[in-house]
Amino acid sequence: MGPEILIPISMFLMIFGIVYLIYSTRNRERLALIEKGVDASIFLKGRNNGFPAWKVLVVNLAYLLIGSGVGIFIALLITTYTSLEDGAVYPSIIFILAGVGLLFGFNKAKDLDKE
Repeated sequence: MGPEILIPISMFLMIFGIVYLIYSTRNRERLALIEKGVDASIFLKGRNNGFPAWKVLVVNLAYLLIGSGVGIFIALLITTYTSLEDGAVYPSIIFILAGVGLLFGFNKAKDLDKE
């Protein structure tokens, strides 16, 4: 078995371990609360309230992609009209504007959640 096969296997095992840990911990917490006599309706609390999670994901993804696109465009302008190297300008501008886009997306999702 070559080393190239170990990477997908280890990735699968890592993801499986994380998912298993999350679900087993959640199950143990719920069982402990039920043993204490807490009403089981607390597990459903918050599911019908607020803004759906998929809409928040779409808003954040949209702002991330907008920020990345604007970052690529600004990096192109900077490298075209200055003597800066491409290798440093592109990643830095793209990451900065993608972060700004995520910040705007977070604020927009927070505002939508208040409605």
